[in-house]
Amino acid sequence: MSAHTPSPAAAETRALLHLAVPIMVAQLAHTATGFVDTVMAGRLGAEALAAVSIGASVMISVFITLSGVAAALNPLVAHHIGAQQPEQVGPTVRQGLWTALACGLLGALVLLAAGRWGVWMIGLEAPVAASAEGYLQGVAMGMPAALLYRALHAYSSAVSQTRPIMVISLLALALNTVLNYLLIYGKFGFPALGGAGCGWATGVAFWFSLICLAGWTRWRASYRRYALWSAWSWPQWPPQRALLKLGVPIALSYFVEVTAFTSVALLIANLGAQVVASHQVVINFTSLLYMIPQSLGVALSVRVGHAVGAGDFARARFNSRIGLRLGAAIALCSSLLVFALRAPIAALYSADANVIAMAASLLGFAAVFQLADALQTIASGALRGYKLTTAPMLIHTLSFWGIGLGLGVWLGLLGHGQLAGWTLPLGAAGFWAALTLSLLVAAVLLLALLRHESRRRLSQG
Repeated sequence: MSAHTPSPAAAETRALLHLAVPIMVAQLAHTATGFVDTVMAGRLGAEALAAVSIGASVMISVFITLSGVAAALNPLVAHHIGAQQPEQVGPTVRQGLWTALACGLLGALVLLAAGRWGVWMIGLEAPVAASAEGYLQGVAMGMPAALLYRALHAYSSAVSQTRPIMVISLLALALNTVLNYLLIYGKFGFPALGGAGCGWATGVAFWFSLICLAGWTRWRASYRRYALWSAWSWPQWPPQRALLKLGVPIALSYFVEVTAFTSVALLIANLGAQVVASHQVVINFTSLLYMIPQSLGVALSVRVGHAVGAGDFARARFNSRIGLRLGAAIALCSSLLVFALRAPIAALYSADANVIAMAASLLGFAAVFQLADALQTIASGALRGYKLTTAPMLIHTLSFWGIGLGLGVWLGLLGHGQLAGWTLPLGAAGFWAALTLSLLVAAVLLLALLRHESRRRLSQG
């Protein structure tokens, strides 16, 4: 081999990063919307921050869960590309858009119901509940656009066109920031909506993103061979069934993982606005970090899907290994940075000394679980490349609900006495300790499942 010829591992790493980095930037920009919302609302005080915390927890749970259905397009389209069947891509994605639209309308109804009744039923103070309701009304308006965008996002990434996703996400982040300024504080004649303004800004940004990506995939030459927009088709049951068979387990996996984290804000709501705010700081920052392995997982599902679609199971196994090693290296660096910068990170979100102190202590758990979180996320992406989604969903349910929430409720709220030198109940710290353990269990089980599946495919090939 020439000294100038890259090794297979180096070549695959570059190919994976070529896909993953634009997705990563796009995901970070999308999650940074929540960061901007939290920081800007936090300047109004703990009540506004708590309202955005509750509203964002509900919105994220609904959005990420339903986006799992759209994520089924990633392996489906990737398999068509690997099998040299570009003519199948357009019809598949058109069916995915119908599914995404239905999910978006369902998500809007859920958010409106949560704002109308849910936030008032959990015992929040009246100003916090009213602000959270306004936030949810705003994001509900944009939910159909958000889910249609996620379907086009899956299509574009599966055909290795990830840069436009990055550019559009950055533009949407800029738009959201400007709209936050106008709607939170009532500038230039706009109403001063406080924390609720964050939700309306996010809803508008969702529609902006959809319009941009739809236009890009319609008119750019690099998408023309897939003929997505050249025909019209109504929903058809056989392809819808294939989408739902893959997508529903992905959605449930997302749901149990996300709700294991976001429901903590609801469970500790009666402990006070400062406790909820400190928890939200950690949720928001760890969500930013999570976008790195999550993006690698999306890119790896495409790389593995291409290989499986082509019948090259040795390449699929090799690609999985490279993705896991790359993710582990990045996670270790993230862990060290979070541990070293806990207090400065917390201070970015709030000027309240008590919130900073509580958030800094909880960020210690985030530093510990970075490696496990990265490995379980990337392994899930590789398994989706094999079109294997039901078993990972069962593993996530056992880990995040059985251990993360079940043990978390006992450690955080119900337990009494001493445990390893700690006095129970531990409040928010108890939940984070249980969630850390749940991520470790999920990582071990998903890695074992990936190893088994890759060996099984090799033996069949």
